[in-house]
Amino acid sequence: MQLNDTDKMAMIIVDYLEKNLGDKIGSCNIFNVVDDKNYRAFSIRFEAYDYFIVLFNYDRGLIGCSIQYGDNNFIGLKNSQKWYEKADFDVFCKELQQQLELRIPDKFLEANSWK
Repeated sequence: MQLNDTDKMAMIIVDYLEKNLGDKIGSCNIFNVVDDKNYRAFSIRFEAYDYFIVLFNYDRGLIGCSIQYGDNNFIGLKNSQKWYEKADFDVFCKELQQQLELRIPDKFLEANSWK
């Protein structure tokens, strides 16, 4: 199977997430890939901290993450890195980690040696 450019972009993001978050994330699922000359988009779903389902979205250059709860409910996570072309993904992952850890009880983080 040959990967298109959008699939390759998604794989780069997965690599950054795995490199920066390590054992804090589970396997990543890439889906909703659109690779058109005028429109490019994809989503990546992964479990973070054995606590949340997180959704990373790329849509025509705009990037962001949200926590999924239920089937169609999401909580957006703030991040200073909003555009793929300008993003520092080390900063993006650090801010994502901070936003997630704010929402997880300290006792849970400590019990799993994440704090």
